[in-house]
Amino acid sequence: MRLRDKVAIITGSGSGIGEATALLFAEEGARVVVADIDSLGGEKTVTAIREGKGTALFVEVDISKEESAKKVIEKTLKAFGRLDILVNNAATFVHKGFEATMEEWQRSLSVNIIGTSMVTKYAAKEMEKSGGGSIVNLSSISAWVAQPNIFAYSATKGAILQMTRNMAMDLAPAKIRVNCVCPGAILTPASYLHMEKIGMTLEEFDSEEGAKTFLKRMGKAREVASAILFMASDDAAYITGTHLMVDGGYTAM
Repeated sequence: MRLRDKVAIITGSGSGIGEATALLFAEEGARVVVADIDSLGGEKTVTAIREGKGTALFVEVDISKEESAKKVIEKTLKAFGRLDILVNNAATFVHKGFEATMEEWQRSLSVNIIGTSMVTKYAAKEMEKSGGGSIVNLSSISAWVAQPNIFAYSATKGAILQMTRNMAMDLAPAKIRVNCVCPGAILTPASYLHMEKIGMTLEEFDSEEGAKTFLKRMGKAREVASAILFMASDDAAYITGTHLMVDGGYTAM
């Protein structure tokens, strides 16, 4: 087990990539804090972990609020006494360009950039006390390539990519590694909502998005979780300040 006795917080782990990561971390021996604004999804993830004989705690959080972000760390310490790993997966998806409203921009920035920073701020303080740790931020292929009518989202993912490099520099003296995983087109509950909105079937959507990759298919949440696990674990002990693409070759086209 690569994460035996480690304590990990995974934000946005009530569904999708976050949920898959929480389940995988628990399988690998971690005590997992499922942090999400969605209490139903979060409790569902915790139940699945416990059914698999893992250890998990749900904490409801809105990372766009500093006090809420801080309380996730406090509740983790109260329950488990330490913190070793943080996965900054929580995000809001404002898939708009010029038509994005000021309110939508504020939400995108406050969750994806500022919220990520606040959780990391308080988590890093505790990791330093226990001798170090690992932080994995979730960016996206949207940080690397231009896509139509999506820059209210892409801008935040580009910021996370650069934040990762700076955080890695700032936290290296505390023996805290900071890395980034950049998923491509991944099948998640959000994908199905998007399909419904645009009137496409799973087969049509998978074929269209998969055609943009070398592997000719969309990715699975578990495949991204495996990359996050690698970056979070001691297998990546000499890796910091960098990114890992999980996109089926999309950005190599």
